[in-house]
Amino acid sequence: MRTKVTLILVFLNVALFFFIFKFERGWRTEQASLEARRRVLGAETADIRSLKIYGPNVTTISLARQGDNWSLLEPIEWPANPHAVSRIINELQYLEHETSFSVADLKKNNQSLADYGLERPRLIITFTSGRHAGGGEQAPDEPTTLKIGDETKVGNRLYVLSPDGSRVHVVNLSLARSLALPIEDLRADTVFSIPVFEARSLNLQNAANLRVRVRREGNRWAFEAPIIARASKPAVELTINALNALRVRNFISNGTADINPATNSTLRITIEGNNRRETLILGSEIGNTAIPEPTATTTGATSTRPDMEFNAVLDGKSTLFTVSLPAALVDALRNAQEILRETKVLDFDPAAVTAITLAAPNRPDLTLQLLEAGATGANPVSSPWQIVRLDPQQGPQTQPADTKVVQILLEKLRLLVAQKFVSDAPSDADLENWGFNRPEREITLTLGSGANTTTLTLQIGVAVERDGKAYARLGNARFVYLVDAGIISQTSPAPLDYRQRLLRELPAAAKFSKLTITDLRTEATFLDSSLGPDISDQEPIQTVLTQLRTLRASRFVQNSFPESVIVAGEARPWRYRLNATITLPGGSGEQTEVITLFFTERLGGNIQLAGSPDLAAVFEIEQPLVDAMWQLTYGAKDPGPPGPVESTPDAPPRPTLDLMLRGNNQRGRNFRGHRP
Repeated sequence: MRTKVTLILVFLNVALFFFIFKFERGWRTEQASLEARRRVLGAETADIRSLKIYGPNVTTISLARQGDNWSLLEPIEWPANPHAVSRIINELQYLEHETSFSVADLKKNNQSLADYGLERPRLIITFTSGRHAGGGEQAPDEPTTLKIGDETKVGNRLYVLSPDGSRVHVVNLSLARSLALPIEDLRADTVFSIPVFEARSLNLQNAANLRVRVRREGNRWAFEAPIIARASKPAVELTINALNALRVRNFISNGTADINPATNSTLRITIEGNNRRETLILGSEIGNTAIPEPTATTTGATSTRPDMEFNAVLDGKSTLFTVSLPAALVDALRNAQEILRETKVLDFDPAAVTAITLAAPNRPDLTLQLLEAGATGANPVSSPWQIVRLDPQQGPQTQPADTKVVQILLEKLRLLVAQKFVSDAPSDADLENWGFNRPEREITLTLGSGANTTTLTLQIGVAVERDGKAYARLGNARFVYLVDAGIISQTSPAPLDYRQRLLRELPAAAKFSKLTITDLRTEATFLDSSLGPDISDQEPIQTVLTQLRTLRASRFVQNSFPESVIVAGEARPWRYRLNATITLPGGSGEQTEVITLFFTERLGGNIQLAGSPDLAAVFEIEQPLVDAMWQLTYGAKDPGPPGPVESTPDAPPRPTLDLMLRGNNQRGRNFRGHRP
């Protein structure tokens, strides 16, 4: 029984394989053959290299492919619209007929090609394809010609004569529509077609043969001619984008313009991309066009100046046209070596800086040095940066630097920009006149460490006539820039300007037990308070304790503690003494420590000096502590808000609180000009 079943299954499998091999394969071959027969054209459309469309009542259009780009040869010589050309090629490659019949059968039906409009076709398309020659190079095949006749009476179809003239095909009307595109749709809309991400260089040449070349270097741009300098990436890329946005304004007849690409050009603009380049040659300026909408300039601002129209021609082509350029773009092209120049004087990464050295005439050099990771330890007052001062008698002395102040200094240097490019090749006399024989500042940045260490040196000079202008140059270049004179005060070599602002930070377990403020002029103690849990509602005291817990200086005045302090040009004794008693838990019980600070009177709206013998410093305190000390020292003398006053015609009105505050603020502003 099982043997019979097995034999039956084997027989069925053999029959199935025979059916597939004999019939199914034939059906598929027939279907593929039918599909191939529906195609009007064959392999000759695989690599079309040229196209020509002409007819008795149409303008002849010739197209040729050069590499991957198509160009119009007739009726104008111009880059072709790649989308329009692709549409024509796709129509030819996938052209299928609805039906077809043999030309030889027409006579049997008393018909001829003229009955279908194919005797004198209204449209003829001729194309050539590439083929591999013996050496592997592309060589053109014989032209293939397709004749297009009349439309069918129904069905929106066309009669097409096969290339060999043996069959008439009925095809879709879309072929005629793609071939009948106006010349405006077949030509490229833009003058340049190399996008900014592909651009590798921008080259300019004016009528005086001055050449400017800007080349991409990785993610940056740099000048190669007429100088070697950094270029502004935003300015260069905005310029290339503006060139890509140019459109033809009008085409003009040959011989009517005064353009001669060899001898009569005012500016040649070349963009180089990947294995291709495009050059626009500008001739004479025609005039201004209407004022356009506000457009972005190479500096990011907007401009409403009228556009400038030029006669122009593309290099390698004979078609003349006019093009309208925004005025800002014309300025950037004519003055590229200045407008496209990188205005930032220094090019560095602040995170890579490991040391900063500041030098000034008649003052010792100051070095700010970055410590190695973990070198600050657990000390909360420590900083990853330190001040290094060279003392001829005691050797190098270090002090913690304020990280935030150092970062602000680096940011000021990174953002330092040239207000004007003064000279690219100054003489020695010019350098001396601009103060570079003895620079007002010489700033050296050390980047990296070990074998990868590099340095950048910036010199800031002041003109001999002291006209308030500052000039800058890099140590390894002769370029001189005009910069903001404020950089001199922002790069002070005074160690006090970079000292760590955080003077003391008490641990969380520390508790204040007593606060005393004494008037040193009268030796009277006007605040002697034992601090308990009920001080939270005493706002001035609470503010003082908060400030003492994390004591910060707003600005340092000197690095020692004197018995008197210089205020408004004269020595004055300290006015107040603050003693704060703190308790710290220890292994053998609580430990007691007294913090002592000396204060001057309030010197202005936000200025009051403090000094500490333990910290060896005189400094300005922060605003919250200034306000709290004012309330504690003068709060009892404050008369409070004025009550209602009946004014009489003979008596002047009582000054309001607003007027009193204005007077105090004015006195504070007057004092700021006499800081110690």
